[in-house]
Amino acid sequence: MEKLLRDRRAILFFIGPALTVYTLVMLVPIIWSAGYTFFEGNALSGFSWTGLDNYSKLFSDDAFWQSAGMTFKYAAVVTVGQVGAGLILSLMYIFYLRKASSLVRTLVFFPVVLPTVAVAQMFVKMFQVSPQEGLFNATLSGVGLGSHVQDWLGTPSGAFWILVIMDIWRSMGFYAVLLYAGLVDIPEDILESARLDGASGFTLTRRIVLPLLTPILVSSIIFSINGTLKVFDSVLALTKGGPGDATTPLTLYMYNTAFSYGDYGYGSTIAMALTLLSLAVTLVIFRASRKDVRK
Repeated sequence: MEKLLRDRRAILFFIGPALTVYTLVMLVPIIWSAGYTFFEGNALSGFSWTGLDNYSKLFSDDAFWQSAGMTFKYAAVVTVGQVGAGLILSLMYIFYLRKASSLVRTLVFFPVVLPTVAVAQMFVKMFQVSPQEGLFNATLSGVGLGSHVQDWLGTPSGAFWILVIMDIWRSMGFYAVLLYAGLVDIPEDILESARLDGASGFTLTRRIVLPLLTPILVSSIIFSINGTLKVFDSVLALTKGGPGDATTPLTLYMYNTAFSYGDYGYGSTIAMALTLLSLAVTLVIFRASRKDVRK
């Protein structure tokens, strides 16, 4: 086996096909998109060279900065919610539910496999005000709070928080399972020794469990922040970026610019900016976690 692994032809034989597919599917489109940032136009009207004009336009584009602000706000809130809820659930699986954890894990994970459109339509029906009141508004009316009944998806703050709740509910089961796998790998004798030393409850979790869970926790945060920065399908299915542009993230702004307005060059520039932002955030989280580990 060692001889085989040292053979360059064998390495090329095994890695070559996967590397070729990755290059064609991932690297070539990225380079192609980066090239579009120096042009304006589309495939129908033709392209014209603009140099760095698209990048200059980006810095003075109020719609871009509004979308960027919404994207970062959404990413921060949903990442904390997804990973935080997942951590709480995973701790419950280990320390409280025990035998019943398999059933609860299945039920909590179920929303992860549901189609985004189906989940979005369910939330639309829950918060609608007409032609009939949804579950939430009907509940408000039933408990004597009818004055608070409103079109929740018709207000910027309401649409944003419903989007946040929906995506946390959808994904927390995935992060719960991911963190549960990390908790299972913590040696039982370490936990038992800590209990003998008097650690229990919150102290046990903070002093022993969380430090040992840090690598999985950091991975979960990176997965979540990258997914939320590139949110698209749930926004399109639930709010379509509205009301107005209140819930329009960078991905939807990029999509509208490139495909609705036919400006491939500026759309690619927005996509490139989002790529660099995602990379920068990932590197910051990764380096910060490495510093904590060294301490």
